[in-house]
Amino acid sequence: MSRFVQLHVLTHYPPSNLNRDDTGRPKTALVGDALRLRISSQSQKRAWRTSDVFETALAGHIGTRTKELGPELYKAMTAAGAPDKDARAWARAIAEKFGKLKAEKKEKADKADKAEKGADKADVAYTDLQIEQLAHISPQEWEAAMTLARACAERKSAPQADELSLLTQPRSAVDIAMFGRMLADAPQFNVEAAIQVSHAFTVHKAQVEDDFFSAVDDINPRGAGHIDERGYGAGLYYLYVCIDRELLKTNLGGDEALAAKGLAALVEAITKVSPTGMQNSFASRAYAGYVLAEKGAQQPRSLSQAFVDPVRPGAGGDDDGSGGGTGMVAAAKRALKKRQDGFDRVYGACADARYELDVEAPQGSLSELIAFVQG
Repeated sequence: MSRFVQLHVLTHYPPSNLNRDDTGRPKTALVGDALRLRISSQSQKRAWRTSDVFETALAGHIGTRTKELGPELYKAMTAAGAPDKDARAWARAIAEKFGKLKAEKKEKADKADKAEKGADKADVAYTDLQIEQLAHISPQEWEAAMTLARACAERKSAPQADELSLLTQPRSAVDIAMFGRMLADAPQFNVEAAIQVSHAFTVHKAQVEDDFFSAVDDINPRGAGHIDERGYGAGLYYLYVCIDRELLKTNLGGDEALAAKGLAALVEAITKVSPTGMQNSFASRAYAGYVLAEKGAQQPRSLSQAFVDPVRPGAGGDDDGSGGGTGMVAAAKRALKKRQDGFDRVYGACADARYELDVEAPQGSLSELIAFVQG
């Protein structure tokens, strides 16, 4: 089995705001000497792992990434009849095995701040049970923690030291096996990611534009009931994904069938699932238009260098699939192929096998691409 699979993906998004910065505008990056629109790897991975594609294909094999384990344990205990004070103490004892809980002074400050801002009383009440950093918890770990919580409530006693060994090396949580996890207070249970995902960026110059809009009041339609503006951008994005199939299989305890199922879900999500940012406002869902897949044991390398100089399509119509068109997609495909050939000529063959999915040709199919990645 070839160790590495690399995916080079071109996807066009119409006007959209899929991934926002701290000001609410689309994220950008300076590539070469040109500003590009950008979609972060974190945004894409979350869209994939929380998608219907993953939920349908990998039900029971997806972890939970949260700070809220403590509050959930507390609710389970009180629902089973445990006194409030005991439930709180026991929930803290269990939750802190998954990450450091907020310090007492910080808890009080957070409670006061939330109360001042009018936060929900339940949220304020659970602040002292939250883990400081997000913990990615496997289904088996979650169930073990909940089982222990219910047992404590039923017997009306605190968890014992030997019962608190809840962390494991997750062997059936596909999203953890793919994207890894880091537990700062229990590094022996960290998982190295088997899949690396780049930030997607436009292959051409792009800029954030402003959409000025107004909303009309149905009762009083004179003038505007609301006026605002939001940023958006459009473009053809390049995404690079590197898959270490051997590490994925190891992370899943050698389960080849589960690894294959996970790869199928991943490829479908990469090609069909868009980040969810402002979808109701822009309906910017898109499928990948072109995918170049490579596999082999060679050291992986991105083809992003193909777009250091922005793609500048010539005048003319759309590409007819022959590779000789003058449109943006045709120019981007040619740039990828040129860079691929250049690396092969200088370094030797950088892959043992390649497969192309091309909507414009049309060429290839999703099922064949999945089989290529799995095989």
